[in-house]
Amino acid sequence: MTSSPPVPDAGTPPVRAPHVGLVILALAVGGFAIGTTEFASMSMLPLFAQGLGIDAPTAGHVISAYALGVVVGAPIMTVLGARVPRRRLLLMLMAMFTVFNGLTGLSPSYHWMLVFRFLAGLPHGAYFGVAALVASSLVPANRRTRAIGQMFLGLTIATVVGVPLASWLGQAVGWRWAFALVALLGIATMSAVAAFAPEVPADTDASPLRELGALKRPQVWLTLGIGAIGFGGLFAVYTYLADMLLSVTHMPLSAVPWVIGVFGIGLTAGNMIVPVFADRALMRTAGVLLVWSMAMLAAVPFTAGNVWTLGLNVFLIGVGGALATVLQTRLMDVAGDAQGLAAALNHSAFNTANALGPFLGGLAIAHGYGWTSPGWVGSALALCGLGIWAVSVSSGREQRVAAESY
Repeated sequence: MTSSPPVPDAGTPPVRAPHVGLVILALAVGGFAIGTTEFASMSMLPLFAQGLGIDAPTAGHVISAYALGVVVGAPIMTVLGARVPRRRLLLMLMAMFTVFNGLTGLSPSYHWMLVFRFLAGLPHGAYFGVAALVASSLVPANRRTRAIGQMFLGLTIATVVGVPLASWLGQAVGWRWAFALVALLGIATMSAVAAFAPEVPADTDASPLRELGALKRPQVWLTLGIGAIGFGGLFAVYTYLADMLLSVTHMPLSAVPWVIGVFGIGLTAGNMIVPVFADRALMRTAGVLLVWSMAMLAAVPFTAGNVWTLGLNVFLIGVGGALATVLQTRLMDVAGDAQGLAAALNHSAFNTANALGPFLGGLAIAHGYGWTSPGWVGSALALCGLGIWAVSVSSGREQRVAAESY
């Protein structure tokens, strides 16, 4: 989105705002709205499949349409918004999100719903990219990751509160009202951002071409690779968690929301705790999280037989989700003066992971390796992500040595 100056150092003062906490809260409300619509759509799939007269596999294309919108929208919206002040850009993105979620609830047919879900996904990555830049600009450089983590709490809390609420509303009065709830959350976000976010003029040197300059930086691509592959394991397990609980743990359907809620609590805890360490040693923390995910995902086949051990395992897997926050800061560090595009592409990378992990996990299940096999698949993906992390660290070290010798 908005182009930014180079990453702030210790001597760069933060942007002045009367109420920093309220600004971050306003941004987090937007994350809550986005998280609610993204994850609740999965839980309501049978409801709108029945309502639109289509089968479940066909309805699943609606989920894919939203994810495709995120992947496509992040770079396009960023480049188009290169010269727009951040506060105004946030309002424009959330207005677009609000309108198309509202229209989703009014969809007269499956094909219209596909279109509206794709369009609703376009501002997703761009919003988080700009929101991360705004949150980090409000605090000293050594607190950036914590500020971004606080903004992301809206997304993680949505998995604990927003998704069950929207799912309940969809079952009680109809799935269309769940999207109306998301639209109301979008309006609340716009009101809060308009009231509390500081008005900072656009960078006069910003341009679409400068934003595209992020794509010339190898470290940007390596960081995106860590997210797109290393994060895929989390989604591999999350996607098949309900089936695992029913077929392996032998729990009733009523227990599924509780275990999924535990996953959300793990995500929230991770985004509260991990950024403290990331602000001290960013890439080291990313490496530790990838090793953590390898171990926790590999443990799934051994914990799935008991709901208590699986629940603890799922919580610990959720903690590893803080990798998203850490990589968000890393992209800001390596993007130079094209931070907007790099920050937004973080969410394109994670939606790629959201497609890759379940696909590979599904292949393992289809080939007869059982419902717990996505754990092994996820651990292998985390290992591959760790390999990309090692390349990134090594090449970054070589660049520093070359610069010092020069």
